[in-house]
Formats: sequence, structure tokens, C-alpha cells
Amino acid sequence: MEQLKRVYMRTFGCQMNELDSGKMLRLLEADGYVQTDSPELADVILLNTCSVREKPEQKLRSMMGRLRSLKEERDGLVLGVTGCYAQQESGALLRSFPYLDLVMGPDAIPRLPGLLLDVQLSRSRVLATEQLDRQNYPFTNDIVVRGEKGVTAFVTIQKGCDSFCSFCIVPFTRGREASRPAAEVLAEVRALAARGVAEVTVLGQNVNSYGLKKSAEPPFHELLGSIAAVPGIKRVRFTTSNPWDLDPGLVELFATEPRLCSYFHLPVQAGADSMLARMRRRHSREEYLTLVRDLRQARPDIALSTDIIVGFCGETEEEHQATLSLLAEVEYDFIYSFAYSVRPHTPAARSLADDVPAEVKKRRLHEVQHLQAEITQRKMVAFEGRRVPVLVEGPSRRDPSWLSGRISQNWIVNFPGDTALIGQLVEVGVERALSNSLLGHDPSPLGAKVSPRRRLEVLS
Repeated sequence: MEQLKRVYMRTFGCQMNELDSGKMLRLLEADGYVQTDSPELADVILLNTCSVREKPEQKLRSMMGRLRSLKEERDGLVLGVTGCYAQQESGALLRSFPYLDLVMGPDAIPRLPGLLLDVQLSRSRVLATEQLDRQNYPFTNDIVVRGEKGVTAFVTIQKGCDSFCSFCIVPFTRGREASRPAAEVLAEVRALAARGVAEVTVLGQNVNSYGLKKSAEPPFHELLGSIAAVPGIKRVRFTTSNPWDLDPGLVELFATEPRLCSYFHLPVQAGADSMLARMRRRHSREEYLTLVRDLRQARPDIALSTDIIVGFCGETEEEHQATLSLLAEVEYDFIYSFAYSVRPHTPAARSLADDVPAEVKKRRLHEVQHLQAEITQRKMVAFEGRRVPVLVEGPSRRDPSWLSGRISQNWIVNFPGDTALIGQLVEVGVERALSNSLLGHDPSPLGAKVSPRRRLEVLS
């Protein structure tokens, strides 16, 4: 019997990286590999990386150090770094880590089995970081589902970015914008629905730009509406967006399409117009606030999240206070916040000074996160005592005897219930808001009458 080949995959970064890892695993499974959770048992170790922030790079380098002894002990073990950081550093990674066998950028994913074979047969090191022509970009079609019984799945519709915000490395690591053919996207969604997937999350570096540079394709809101109309699909989400490409059609879709979830991640980055100009953001504060008002008018219960960078080049205390006032005015449900770190190749790295002291960045980040924590908790507590629709995704991470799912606004709800509910939309009573999730009780079919609310012992 042929010996099984084992692959260990570690993913750093965003949902796009998670999807890329899933696609790589599907390709390798078709080539005879099985996944292992232990690097010590693996024949191939792949580290799929992010470079948008500095912290994932630090995690990668730390893990590479830990893997060195394992690589030296195991003859034939293949160690590879893939993803955005691999694209960013390219041959420099091979020079930094002489025990590294493969460096591969995102565009080379379809070639992964062959690249590994090249390493194994030739015992040589392989670099594959060429970026492909966006006019004929070959999106991979491997279906990747998530969660118990494959309730949810990611679907790529677009890759790359043409915006070149001064702080952002995405155009350099993911390349220029390319839209996937709508017919191909819809075929994948139909195949997912046939496998029992109930919710799809549409992914791209800037999904709002879908089709804008490809006249044969529909605008984003039309594609999103077509995805929502696929039989079997109960919910649709999407990420991520640039505000200046948000058109009225998408706002209207929130008013008319109930399967489109009440959640929108709309990055703003900063609250002062002067800062937005240095960041090369193509929107003003007031233009952004107008979009927020339009979205909330179309979908009053919509949950909003955003990205915030503190301590960007030249940030004054007045500009920082403008960001805090924006958070207070919009009242986001949650945010992703970061202290600025210089990204190589970006316009800011070339022409702006990283001149905000580290201790000032730390203090400003704390202020942003403290204010947002108060807002977030207030938003979550507002769900207490209500019954909310939940798509049940699988066992709870907190307690496998419980179930877990998400409400339309993207909050996780953990509650006791039968595993037969997995994949179903049910109504759950919210017992209590915790720091990052909701505790629920009494799941029932949507619209069913429920007995008087009872207290339960809940997870602490």
C-alpha cells in the first residue's frame, strides 16, 4: 500500500488567506495528501502568510525559527511559505532561511502540486512569485466549505486592488484588480448549495469594484442579488469594500433583499480629512458619513464595522481626536484597529516619515479600543431579552455540547440544542451578552410560538 503523504497548513491573516489555504488543501488532497494537525507528522509544511500588518510577519519568523530543528531532523521534509508575505519578500525569504524549500505567491496556487513535486524530485529550492495578467486571470474553482457539515463557504469574485492607498501593500502582493466571470461565480454557488451550503461569503480585496473594469460583467450589486437568488442559499455576506466604489444599487439591495445579511464592513481608516488625504483615501469624512446614513436608512438594523489605523505618518493629536469623534458619531458594532507600521513598496514608505513615537501610537490605540469597547458592549447588550434568527453552523467552541451560529449582524450566539439543527435557520432567545458573543436559549423554528422565557444556567 502506498504510504500516505501528510501536509500541515498554518494560516496567518484574513479570510482571503483562509480561502487560499482551503484551496491549497483541496489541490493537495486530489494529489494524494491528507491533512495533519501536527507538523511533526507532516511530509510538507506550508505557512500561508499575510503582510498587511507587521504582527503576522513576526509570527511567521518566530514559527520558522521553531521549525528549523524539525527540518534538520527530518530528511525529505518540505517547508514552504506561501501567500502575501511570500510575494512581498520573494527571494529574500530563501536567503534569510536556507532551510526553506518553497516560496510561492498567491497567483501560483494552481501550480502547488507540481511545485512540490519539483522540490521533492530535484531536491532544489523553488521560487514562484510571478504575478499573472489580470485580463485573463485564472481563478481556481476548488470548492471550500467551512464549519460542521459545510454550512458556510467563501466564494472569490475579485482579487487585487487598483487604489494604491499610501499605507497599503495589497496592490503589490495581490496584484491589480481582476474580476471573476459572473457565470463561473454563480456555477460555484449553485454547486455549493447542492452540497448543503446555506451561507456564502463573497470575497475580494475590493468587492465594490467588481465588474467596473470588465464591461461584460454585471455591477457588484447585481451579482450579489443573483447569488442571493440561488435556490438553497439562505444568507449572503461580503467583504471587503472601499467606500468610493459603493454605488446606490448596493444600498438599495440592503432595502430589498432579505437574504443579504445586515452587516457591512466599510473601512474608513481615520476620521480627519487631512489624514485621509495623506492616506490617499478617495473619500472625505462627510462623504463617508453620508454612506453610513444611506445604509442605515435602507437597513435600520444593519451592523457596521471598520478598520482604523492610529499613528499614521504625521498624525497630530487633533487628527487623532477626529478619529475618536468619528467612532462616537458612527457607533460601529466593532472595529479592527492597528498601530501603523511601515509596509515596504508602499507610497508612504517611499515619501512619508513614520514620525509618531511608539508610545504615542500605543496610547492612541488604547484610547480607540477603549472607546469602541464601550460602544460594542452597549450594542450587544441591546440584544438581551430578544429572539433573533441564527444560522446554526456547528458545535460551540466554548462547549461542544452546545451549538453555535451567527445572527444576521455577524455576532456569534452559543446555545443548547440538538445537532439536528445544524444548517438550519432557527430563532434563539438571547440570554446574555458576553464580551465577544451572545448566550442564547430555547431554539425554535422561525416564526414559531415560544413558551414563556425561562432562565437557564449559562456558560460563565
